[in-house]
Amino acid sequence: MGVTERRTRHKEILRRQILDAAREVFVKEGYESVSMRKIAERIEYSPTTIYLYFRDKADLLNRLSEEVFAPLLQETERIMAESGDPVERLRRGLRTYVDFGLRNPNDYRVALLTAQHGPVERERPTAWKVYSWLRSTVEECVRSGRFRSVDVSTAAQTLLAAVHGVTSLLIIHDQFPWVEREQLIDTVIATAVAGFSA
Repeated sequence: MGVTERRTRHKEILRRQILDAAREVFVKEGYESVSMRKIAERIEYSPTTIYLYFRDKADLLNRLSEEVFAPLLQETERIMAESGDPVERLRRGLRTYVDFGLRNPNDYRVALLTAQHGPVERERPTAWKVYSWLRSTVEECVRSGRFRSVDVSTAAQTLLAAVHGVTSLLIIHDQFPWVEREQLIDTVIATAVAGFSA
């Protein structure tokens, strides 16, 4: 391995260490309480080093969010590529969203329960693609006559609010006496989708 390759590899390793430390500190202390200095202390570097890789704390958070959403986007794109009833694909996509959040609660906290910075479509393009998948599937449901004629953005955002709500509640309030988890999730999704049915 040459000098250039070693340097590139070292930079990538350090970038990964910064992201991992930031994720850990954001989850433990909350975004607002974290400074670049705290993250730097965690990896035993100076804050100046972090600024060589990330503009600021918001940039760090946005990059973490992109990492969190990448596997979710892959799953939703796989569902979108399938043929068949768009309402069934929509239900499966919404369930995939909830399951993903519950499998990755700390990542979900960082990516979706922390204040966002900057326009989503620019700063978090992967998250925006997940939302765009949802919106285009709702549009397909309307076009096919499975949903009544509704404002597509309003419907998509209503469905997003429903699945984000149940996911967040199950993560944050895990000691609440919820009904059986699968029943709750299925009922939230079925009720939200039925609200737009033709």
